[in-house]
Amino acid sequence: MTEGKKQKVTGKQGAWKIGLGVLALVVVVGFMALLYAKFSAKPVEGSKEITIEVVDNEKKSTVYELKTDAEYLRQAMEEAEGLTFEGEEGQYGLSISIVNGLRADYTLDGAYWSFYVNDEYCNYGVDTQPVTDGDAFKIEYTAAQ
Repeated sequence: MTEGKKQKVTGKQGAWKIGLGVLALVVVVGFMALLYAKFSAKPVEGSKEITIEVVDNEKKSTVYELKTDAEYLRQAMEEAEGLTFEGEEGQYGLSISIVNGLRADYTLDGAYWSFYVNDEYCNYGVDTQPVTDGDAFKIEYTAAQ
């Protein structure tokens, strides 16, 4: 019977040690996360210089030059002073139908907004199109021929 009590004490002591070890691990991980947040590299404000050109239905061009830390095109577009856009959120992100007040409606006349980066057609939507320093974006009104 003494052995049974000894095992219980050992069992409680073992659980206590495990609990203490888990607590210590949580404290260490939390401390490391704080250190990472404090000392990790931070982007410099406006570390990327890009241009966004909008070409309307009359082939008139408006260029927006900006310094940004945006990761994706939509964020940069939101930062571009004077550039306005609207659309619908969908399964693949924002589908833009209006830029600077001009609507492109494919169902009416086959018109849509084309997006280019460095003279290449964008492979991604505005929510996932990466922005890198020196990029030249073009948003062009395109109508079916």
